[in-house]
This record gives sequence, C-alpha cells and structure tokens, in this order.
Amino acid sequence: MTVAGQAQRLTGWGRTAGTVATVVRPRSAQEVADLLALPAGRGTIARGAGRSYGDAAQSAGGTVLDLTGLAPDLRIDPATGLVTVAAGVLLDRLLRDLVPLGWFVPVSPGTRFVTVGGAIASDVHGKDHHVRGSFCSHVTSLRLALPGGELRHITPDSDPALFWATAGGMGLTGVVVEATFQCVPIATSRVRVDTERADDLDDVMDRMTSGDAAYRYSVAWVDLVARGRHLGRSVLTRGNPAAVEELPGALRDDPLAYDPQVRLAVPSRVPAALLNPLTVRAFNELWFRKAPRRREGELQTIAAFFHPLDGLRGWNALYGPRGFVQYQFVLPDGQEPALRAVVERLSAAGSASFLAVLKRLGAADPGPLSFPLPGWTLALDIPAGSPGLPGLLSSLDEAVVAAGGRVYLSKDAVLTPRRLAQMYPRLPEWREVRDRVDPGGVLRSDLSRRLGL
Repeated sequence: MTVAGQAQRLTGWGRTAGTVATVVRPRSAQEVADLLALPAGRGTIARGAGRSYGDAAQSAGGTVLDLTGLAPDLRIDPATGLVTVAAGVLLDRLLRDLVPLGWFVPVSPGTRFVTVGGAIASDVHGKDHHVRGSFCSHVTSLRLALPGGELRHITPDSDPALFWATAGGMGLTGVVVEATFQCVPIATSRVRVDTERADDLDDVMDRMTSGDAAYRYSVAWVDLVARGRHLGRSVLTRGNPAAVEELPGALRDDPLAYDPQVRLAVPSRVPAALLNPLTVRAFNELWFRKAPRRREGELQTIAAFFHPLDGLRGWNALYGPRGFVQYQFVLPDGQEPALRAVVERLSAAGSASFLAVLKRLGAADPGPLSFPLPGWTLALDIPAGSPGLPGLLSSLDEAVVAAGGRVYLSKDAVLTPRRLAQMYPRLPEWREVRDRVDPGGVLRSDLSRRLGL
C-alpha cells in the first residue's frame, strides 16, 4: 500500500511545541486498518479536530491519521437516542442532528468542536460529571483499528480491559473508527440557569459543596489574579435542562430549535503583549463586576451555556504567536487546603490567566488512565511566554502529587514520566493492555514519547 500524505507542522490547541509529521487522510475504516499494518517507522497517531491542548495528536517524523474525512455514517435511533457514528464526526454536527429530535450528547466538554474519537481518547467530562460521569461511561461499543491491520468490535463486556484502556488512552491502544453511545433526552434546547457571585475561594467551594446536588450542571469562573481577601473570587453558574412550560410563549412554538452561530473571529495575528497581567486584571475585574450578585431562572441556549467560547472563532490566537499552556488538575475531596495553596501560588505568580474554571467531579470510570476522581478540578490558561512558567508548572505538579491528585493528559504540556507514574498508579495495568494490542509500538505520539507511555 502506498501512503499518500503531506508533511505538515502540527500543534495542539495551545499552539506550542509544534512538530512536523506526514498527515494522511483515510476515507474509510478499512483504510485506517491498512495504514496501521504498515511498518511503524517513527510511529502513527490519530488526530481529530486538534482540540487537545498539548502534543497528544502529534508525532514528530511519524504519521498522523486525520480522521475528519472518514465517511460520517451517522445513525440515530430517534426513539431510543442510541447513536452510531464515525470517529471523525464533530459533536457540533451531532448536536445539529440530535437536538431537534429531543436528544443531547451524553457528556459535553467546553467546546462542541471536538470529534467523537477525540472525546473517547480523552474520555472528556463536562459540567455534569458529578451527576453523569465521563463520556465513555455512556459508550456501548467501539470499533477499533489495531496495529497489524485488524478491525475489532469491542464492548465493556466483550473485552473490558481493552475497552477501558482505550477510554482516556490518548489513542495509544488502537484507533477508534466508529462508536455507539447512548444520548440523553431533552424537552427543549434551553437551560434554566442560576448565577451568583462568590466573594472568595472558600465561599465558592462552600456554595458548590452545599448546593450542587440540586443542579445537573455546575461550573465556576475563578479570578486567579485577585489577592488578599478577594483571593479566588468567583462567578458560579449552575443549571438544569429547561422544560417546555418554563419557556416564554414565543419559544414554545419550537422548543427544540437549535442553530448556534460563530459570530466573531479573532485575527490570525495578535500582538504578543495583548494578554498581560494588567489587561487580564482589568478583564477579570470587569467580568466579576458585570455578573449579577444573584440571578435565578435565566434561560440560556445550549450554545451559550455549554460552549461560550465557540462563538469566537480562533480564540486561541488571543494569546499571541507563542501560544498558551492549559493546565488542569484534580484534587480529591478533603484536599481543599491544598487547592487554596495552589490558587495562592498562581495568584502570587501573577500569571495572565483570564480563563480559569472550577468544577466538582464525581467518581472515576474503570479506565486505568481515567482523569476524574471525587473532588475538585481547576483548569486554567497561561501564556506560553510567561516568566518562570516551567518552574511554576513543575511546582504545581509537585503540589498536586502531594495532595493525591493528577493532571489531565489531554491538556498536559510539561509532565514528566516520574510524576505521571505517581499520579496514575494503574499505569502498569494500562501498559499491559497496550503491549498486548501493540507489541511493536506502532501507535506513538509526541506525548507518549515525552512521558514514556
């Protein structure tokens, strides 16, 4: 088989650590399998929409399979909400078909511009993890292309070890070419939202601990620039799916109407100095002050509530040519003092992060590389050129390990093999499955080489 590809420089969504690979765009599952039967060379990895933040979907000097061209083959059972779809299909496409039928994806991350395969490889979670868990908890079957050229259909029952090693396995146990999963019913395309301001980090954690059980969705924006008695001040947003009778008359005529738009685009060239401690401090002050002290029952569209940044095309360019690093970690319940210490360290560092979100997570799924655990997760963006950034992130990794937490591999940029093993104690179990299905090391990425996966 002749590989027709093109050399291309690839980065993650953070636009850092770019490397060059041969990008191949297979059109079918069989073509993916045939490509995996070829000699490994520098390794092969699958890529979807490129929305993982770091180097998970790159392979320097190797081959990258762009799965967005796979035939969609989208099958929806409107009576049961069971969906079967090619791995390269975007959640955006799915939602445009699902919502008017009265269904919603089982779990939605913060952007709808991710592929189904990427959602599985990262086992994405959303604002409802404390209620519904991660994406792969709702997947009933996978079709995998394995090194050597085999196409295999697996379920959580037929091969649980391989299924759960693939869930969150960063594409290193096989290439997902198709998936079947269960969606959730909705009556409208709106969310009934309550918003409130919290004066500091302790305040927002108290509110979330005491009140999140009453909501399906919960997320807090946290001001990481504020200091002193305002340290960690937040805007807490929580919601539940809206019922038809909660809509005003004009919306009841078509309660499932759904047509999200991208209204603005960020210029491709943004000055490196646009986001700095002064501009971010001003933005955070404005964002906090414009939020209501308390507002109940506001109706928001699915796009506005779940995917607010998707309305701004190319928002990652806001960080300038150097790009940015996203850092996300989870700390278990009972480690609230450790979370406060991390926030204090970030505030003292003065990193220009205007996007920081805090969520409650529920139990992990059975995957050995599952990121969530019952507790708190904080995700933040930091400009890649920030002074002292490597040392800051290393110190944060140390604090997370000491508190029994872990970082999210889909957003990692600086983790070391030693700390990976400390954060993910079931790593040997995952490696055993990986070695079973890929003894020749065909599936490799920049992330896997960096971390010794």
